[in-house]
Amino acid sequence: MRTGRLRTVHPVLWAGWAALAAGAVLCAVGWYGVSGERFAERQLPYLASCTIPGAALIVAGAVLLTHGRAYAATARVEELYELLVAAEPAPAQESATAAPVAVSGESRMVPGGTLWHRADCPLVAGKTSAVPVDGKLLASGDLAPCPICEPDAADA
Repeated sequence: MRTGRLRTVHPVLWAGWAALAAGAVLCAVGWYGVSGERFAERQLPYLASCTIPGAALIVAGAVLLTHGRAYAATARVEELYELLVAAEPAPAQESATAAPVAVSGESRMVPGGTLWHRADCPLVAGKTSAVPVDGKLLASGDLAPCPICEPDAADA
């Protein structure tokens, strides 16, 4: 589902790209100036006025881009959360006892996984890759019970 509003680029991203571009131009000018001078004392002004500030702008641009992307990602997550909350139906009155998620007595696991589930657990129901629980893995403690369907050790 797409939202009606346009996604805008955060101003910090624009500032980051501008700082990177200006830094690159200053470094190129500084390099060109230094390369044309034979003596070190005539190269120092180019280093001081172009190359060092250019490098500083490149670092500042990288920091701004990193901050801007992190801000944009956070804003996107918040936008998706708002969509989720808006689409969620109003909660019905809950009964005193919650219905169990899964009640099957058969235990299943996904090969390579770290949890074991009841066969009708939503995490493994309908998966063709789910196999019966290997007793050796269960006995060694390599598998933990699923926190959603909460299978009993007696089920395995």
